[in-house]
Amino acid sequence: MIAYAPAPRPVTARGDVLLPREADTVADVVPRDATFESLLRKNGVDGGTAMAVVDAVKNVFNPRQLKAAQPYQLTRTLDGLFREFRYEIDGARFLRVVRRAVGGDAPPEFAVDVVEIPREMQVVAASAEISKEHNSLSAALDAEGENVQLALALSDIFGGEVDFNSDLQRGDKFEVLFERIMRDGQFAGYGDVSGAILDHGGRAITAIRAQGPDGKFGWYDENGRSMKRQFLKSPLAFIPGPRITSGFSLSRKHPLFGFNRAHLGVDYGAPYGSPVVAVSAGTIVSADWAGEGGREVHIRHSGGYETYYLHLSAFAPGIHPGVHVDQGELIGRVGATGAATGPHLDFRIRRNGVFVNPVLERQRMPPGEPIPASMLAAFTATRDRVLADLSRRLAANVTRAGEH
Repeated sequence: MIAYAPAPRPVTARGDVLLPREADTVADVVPRDATFESLLRKNGVDGGTAMAVVDAVKNVFNPRQLKAAQPYQLTRTLDGLFREFRYEIDGARFLRVVRRAVGGDAPPEFAVDVVEIPREMQVVAASAEISKEHNSLSAALDAEGENVQLALALSDIFGGEVDFNSDLQRGDKFEVLFERIMRDGQFAGYGDVSGAILDHGGRAITAIRAQGPDGKFGWYDENGRSMKRQFLKSPLAFIPGPRITSGFSLSRKHPLFGFNRAHLGVDYGAPYGSPVVAVSAGTIVSADWAGEGGREVHIRHSGGYETYYLHLSAFAPGIHPGVHVDQGELIGRVGATGAATGPHLDFRIRRNGVFVNPVLERQRMPPGEPIPASMLAAFTATRDRVLADLSRRLAANVTRAGEH
């Protein structure tokens, strides 16, 4: 919740004068389907003042971005006059509206600003291992006191190398150096990940966050080669449970119709409503009903590639022909529309007009671009610093654990 000083309360002691309350403060969360005006009026602000507050807010913050379940606080004088409103935009900022003092019958004026919430950034390291007891990355990190947001960050980092929905196996280990955000002594989220190591099937994959030749930060392996690939290894955002239930085949017995026919994609069994993402940047060709394919998204990419996502339960907001999508952007949700026996995603790739095996095609794609020679020394210094810090902090974790 927003840090906010409560209204003064009466104090009595020997000889003290009883001080009356000067204001009432309401602290709550935004209800579903509320607007700024309806929220203010619900809490006793008159219609004219509520509209004036909304008009003042528009210069600093879009009132349409008010989100349900976010904390807010409203303070009014005892006679009902609006004094102050605070709304938590996110974990780092809150909106503050304060009524200015004006004389006579002049219309109300308001000071509106967005205030940074004081936070503490801690650099920490953690390790986790996929095991019988903790058979997913999120479960393994949870056992170490971290949450699923860190697992999602790692899936983004290594998503070009490993399919987190099907490739992880017992014995795989993660080591990660990252920022933990604290607010009022409580966990408030994660900042940047600086580096991570995935030991997958005996192969160590190192990821270092570093500045690339375009000036933007990206992920590079220990030799300075970009970890970004043209295609992600999976069209499903990292969630527990998805699995490949049917592979690419030119002749497969159809589960509904009973006769052999080509299956030109890969089926991922996944819970209904699971997020489906674009495996590569591209332009939406269609997002519509496709007969047996049910709700389908078709995307055109560079290099003569097209991808298809079938049997969706719903399209993501804004997904329609002509829209550009980035790699990893949400495009829809897993469903069972069309000719489907249960919730799953049928994912297909077409190259130069011919459908190809998605698994094999992904394996043939070239590795990422390397850091240019002129920037290699700076990258090497960053890599060595990050890996040394990661090793030191993990060793300190082991020492502390042994002391308890």
